[in-house]
Amino acid sequence: MFVAASTRCFSNLPLDAALERLVDLEYTAVEIDLDESGNHLKPSEVAQSLEKAVRICRKTRRLTPVAYSVEIKADSEGEYYAQFDACCRLAKATKVVTIAVRSEELGTPFNAEIERLQELVRLAAKEGVVVGLATESGRMTQDPSTAVVFCNNVKGLALTLDPSHYICGPHQGAPYEQVMKHVCHIRLRDTTKDQLQVRVGQGLIEYGRLITQLAKVGYTRALCVDMQPMEDVDQMAEMRKIRLLLESLL
Repeated sequence: MFVAASTRCFSNLPLDAALERLVDLEYTAVEIDLDESGNHLKPSEVAQSLEKAVRICRKTRRLTPVAYSVEIKADSEGEYYAQFDACCRLAKATKVVTIAVRSEELGTPFNAEIERLQELVRLAAKEGVVVGLATESGRMTQDPSTAVVFCNNVKGLALTLDPSHYICGPHQGAPYEQVMKHVCHIRLRDTTKDQLQVRVGQGLIEYGRLITQLAKVGYTRALCVDMQPMEDVDQMAEMRKIRLLLESLL
């Protein structure tokens, strides 16, 4: 296992500046955010000019890209899948194995979500890419058992585990070990049962225990810091603190 960070940690900055901050903080690996409503690279831009997107994602200031987070807002189903396909080709060109996507919101028909995930996995598999479905409150993966059912029903699907949503949310810190064997990517911050993100060291995330659980199932990939800037908190200091903490446990 190794420590990485998401460009979302500096979502208020352009991509170049976010990467520069991560280099200054001595991170060596990065998850790049491809969000249509974000400040960094957008999936529609990737689809419009794949070559340009590849150039951008290769200029990472010595950071190694280890995952892409993809959030598409398309006008049609065809355009949605076309943009996702372009993101998969970007991943292959930049030697990234994992693409993280969100599950649909609660209330979405289960079979419709299965069909969507099957198509995403099919498109990703063509490029040798793995789809990691994010565990998230307010969405269909907010229950660990449902997340596992998705993996069991969609061959090749994996999970992007965000333990914060299983501590702050309906699950309220109940066990979620059943998801571990399906995990292909991890996102981390500190969390309480009432707040999704708090300052490092003030929450309930047991990083050492989590790393031990992941080691038992043979997880060898990134522990990716995914902390949003907080008001009146020094983001650089928090990012440095959590990097040192995680590295001390590895």
